[in-house]
Amino acid sequence: MPSTIRLHRVLTAPAEKVYRAFLEADALAKWLPPNGFTCTVHHFEPRVGGTFRMSFRNFTTGDSHAFGGDYVELVPGERLRYTDRFDDPNLPGEMEVTVTLKSVSVGTEIDIVQAGIPDLIPPEACYLGWQESLRGLARLVEPDIRQ
Repeated sequence: MPSTIRLHRVLTAPAEKVYRAFLEADALAKWLPPNGFTCTVHHFEPRVGGTFRMSFRNFTTGDSHAFGGDYVELVPGERLRYTDRFDDPNLPGEMEVTVTLKSVSVGTEIDIVQAGIPDLIPPEACYLGWQESLRGLARLVEPDIRQ
């Protein structure tokens, strides 16, 4: 039975900046891969009906896994919804990720729901990976460098 995970964070950055970090290929490649992985963006078309394809490479082993999906909903500064599918036939099915952003007094509240996670992937591994990714997201969007 596919799993669903939910994450919540507050970032000290404006919602528009956090939203942009999900829609720029070079930004995603910087913050999305969990610790110990690199990311290559092969195709990126961030619009409703657009598609993306990328791969994560384990820096230690050199092994990589590719995935891609479709953009279902994009509400600037508020919400993103997209699908994810692994190329690996051992990880079948389609996941759906919903990212909700809310401006709050100190920055942006971010809620993420990832549904349809293949049975082969333990939910705790997804939580760990997302936690690492969200730390990377914070490192990218929280500095307010004006030089």
